Amino acid sequence: MTRMIVNGEPILYKLDPETPLLFALRDASNLTGTKYGCDSADCGACTVMIDGKAALSCSVSIGSLEGATVTTIEGLAANGTHPVQQAWLAEQVTMCGYCEPGFIMAIAALLQASPNPSDDQIAALPNICRCGAYPRIRKAIARAASASAPVRPVPPSPAAQAPAPPVNLQR
Repeated sequence: MTRMIVNGEPILYKLDPETPLLFALRDASNLTGTKYGCDSADCGACTVMIDGKAALSCSVSIGSLEGATVTTIEGLAANGTHPVQQAWLAEQVTMCGYCEPGFIMAIAALLQASPNPSDDQIAALPNICRCGAYPRIRKAIARAASASAPVRPVPPSPAAQAPAPPVNLQR
């Protein structure tokens, strides 16, 4: 038996500890957003976040996750409101959609670790899009990074700092 938190909910899996997390999520928890792509950790379709870091769920056994916190695409944000999900839609990235959940999870983890990722960090993502939407994916990453950036207050202009002229209230 393995206990973990999945999308904010405590879960007790009564499965063989060697069961890949991918199958526990899809078959035991009915969280089918995490995709089965290659079973060899090559495509990234099964990417989830484990303790805030991107991980390929096909290559992680549940026995190694006792006490871990797992986030799937279903738990990333209510109603698709995460900045990466919003940027994905705004840049019209979706083609066949199979890579989508894994890419979104990998990008969300990347932006959490590095809010303004370099080209090398983006290129290091292990995810594959068989439709070739990479230019739009890069645009979505840039959009999500700017949407996720903390808003810095704009200092007032010198004119705004000057005292206001007196107002004559007499008639």
